[in-house]
Amino acid sequence: MKEVLIEVKDLSVQYTSEGKEIKAVNNISFQVNKGETLGIVGETGAGKTTTALAIMRLIQTPPGKIRNGSVQFDGKDLLQEKESVLRKVRGNKISMIFQDPMTSLNPVYTVGDQIAEVIWLHEKVSKTEARKKAGSILELVGIPAERGSEYPHEFSGGMKQRVGIAIALACNPQLLIADEPTTALDVTIQAQVLRLMTNLKEKLNTSMILITHDLGVVSEVCDKVAIMYAGEIVEYGTLEEIFRNPSHPYTQGLFNSIPNMNKKVRRLTPIVGLMPDPTEIPSGCSFHPRCPKAMKECKSMKPGNIQLNGEHKVSCHLFDETVVRGRVETNEPSTP
Repeated sequence: MKEVLIEVKDLSVQYTSEGKEIKAVNNISFQVNKGETLGIVGETGAGKTTTALAIMRLIQTPPGKIRNGSVQFDGKDLLQEKESVLRKVRGNKISMIFQDPMTSLNPVYTVGDQIAEVIWLHEKVSKTEARKKAGSILELVGIPAERGSEYPHEFSGGMKQRVGIAIALACNPQLLIADEPTTALDVTIQAQVLRLMTNLKEKLNTSMILITHDLGVVSEVCDKVAIMYAGEIVEYGTLEEIFRNPSHPYTQGLFNSIPNMNKKVRRLTPIVGLMPDPTEIPSGCSFHPRCPKAMKECKSMKPGNIQLNGEHKVSCHLFDETVVRGRVETNEPSTP
């Protein structure tokens, strides 16, 4: 059995805007083992980034609020700890690569000083030693150490993302949260950054949570996959389980939206409709208004978390034996 590094249980996050409650994350649970990479996949607005910010307790309050849940890490519930404790965890034991490398770096400080600051704060070394180590970390991500004296505007988008990775890895964190680290980059640079992250993860034995909407990226670097929709995890399993047997209609829709090199088709099959308004999440299964396999139960009953095999779980009435049996008894069709 692998050792669990972080365990998220029943996490819910809400925002308040113009008197309305925005249900961004709704009772999600997952865990990441040591040395493992979990990919969190879903459309824009699914709640992926909010989940990452909640783990590090970086939700701005107001308007956001963590309503319930726990984040167990290193024997502590991070949601209950004092801010002074969290400052020692952030950047040291848990680090985050933010989504946009163009805006995540401070434009008035050199990149070397931004890396050195993390080291100086957490490792209690002199500023000279911190700068020296910052140069070594720049070399680690493929940037010459002498460029540490330059400012962010002197770097390309791909190089800025490398600097962001260097800052996140400065203190050899146990957990790295990467929020769509390749979204703003062209295809060639994407491949370089993914290869870099994978190599560093193996070299430093770092666990990782990778947030993305790109299943191709997931197939390259992840061990486990969580599919998010409307703030909920609708399917979870190992990479092989999800890719060989995508079971939730939403997961199937994501795969059908990707070009397949082995199949010649005139058009891809997109998922119809849009993500629901988070202030008005549909009753029952939140995906039922867009689901081609929706049944009457989907509109009124919330599906449970059903174990398929191994670590593969799905929240869908198509796999609920009670619902399926009831439809068979009343001669209503129901085929997963």
